[in-house]
Amino acid sequence: MSKTISDVSLRTKGILPVQKLKILTELGIITGKEGYPVEGNQFQPNSIDLRLGEVAHRVRSSFLPENETVQQKIEKLHQYSFSIKDGAVLEPNCVYIIPLLEELKLPASHHPLQKKLFNGSKETEVRLFSEENLTARANPKSTTGRLDIFTRVITDYSHRFEEIEQGYHGKLYLEVVPKSFPIKVRTGQRLNQLRLRHGNMVLSDQDILRTHGSDPLLFNENGEPLPMDELNVNNGLFMSVHLHGGKEHIIGYKAKKHRDLIDLDKINYYEISDFWEPIFAASNDHLILEPEAFYIFASKERCRIPSHLAAEMIAYDTGSGELRTHYAGFFDSGFGGTVEDKGARAVLEVRSHDVPFLIENGQTFCSMKFEPNTEIPDFTYGSEIKSNYQGQGLKLGKHFKQDF
Repeated sequence: MSKTISDVSLRTKGILPVQKLKILTELGIITGKEGYPVEGNQFQPNSIDLRLGEVAHRVRSSFLPENETVQQKIEKLHQYSFSIKDGAVLEPNCVYIIPLLEELKLPASHHPLQKKLFNGSKETEVRLFSEENLTARANPKSTTGRLDIFTRVITDYSHRFEEIEQGYHGKLYLEVVPKSFPIKVRTGQRLNQLRLRHGNMVLSDQDILRTHGSDPLLFNENGEPLPMDELNVNNGLFMSVHLHGGKEHIIGYKAKKHRDLIDLDKINYYEISDFWEPIFAASNDHLILEPEAFYIFASKERCRIPSHLAAEMIAYDTGSGELRTHYAGFFDSGFGGTVEDKGARAVLEVRSHDVPFLIENGQTFCSMKFEPNTEIPDFTYGSEIKSNYQGQGLKLGKHFKQDF
């Protein structure tokens, strides 16, 4: 722990940006396993990448720990374990639990900001001066979702996936279930990311409309900001699926079955045609999804995330449970560029459950939830980091041969 930094002061609520995440790492609130210190390129504008550890445990089923540790649950459901230090294959539709290299030591409580002004005592532990406590939330990275890899972070004694409560001290574990393709993984690879939150400051529908009026969030297919009366807001900003195009226009991809494995180390390597069946636009602008098949589509609207905001894509609840959309939800500040850049399409990962399901061009598929950053991030998506999907249209994962 740094000798020059002894506490964290948060004056505003929202998502912690990169500069604050770096301070938390220096303080030991976010740590790496012995021999695996946190690396500088793990930091994104509003999150930190989480790395796979050294061992994978094959278990009989998914689970939530509730009143036990994750390790205790693993022991109950354990089938076998194996090292992934030099690479190993995870088979489709098998459940694996992989301890991550990162651990958390979130402060159990906070001191009121006013106390910092009058508190002259010196304490050895990290002190958090803030209005509320810190919590965390995890989500798959974009590439993880586009490869149809189902992942969720689990913590000891938790009753929810992906959510990490205030005061949590302990290891992080990742549930990994490849769905369409076998995947080869190794220690240090990054399938998920973590955001830390000070308070809960989700923008209201009025705030979304007000923001869009001065700093546009959604654009039409011609790159023009959507008129205010065309925005669909209801506890978030809704977006729809794009299925329109000319006869030879590809509007989506469907994953092929029984393909070769994908080595996650190999970027821009695999032929699209070996793993994906292209879907061409139809004159009637609709498509029937096959049960349990996996599809990649793009949003009809183009979106952008201003630098003062962070966003998360939330799957649209149809009320029937027949359609699952969007595995990977975090959108960083700067996604879609400036207003002059006219935004980028969101890529949608889609699976229909149980029955064939009709989708039509412009059908509502997901909503975007926005939260303010506690500060403007030191860098934004696509500016000072290599961002594979900036300015994207319909785009498969970075492992396939495409123009990025």
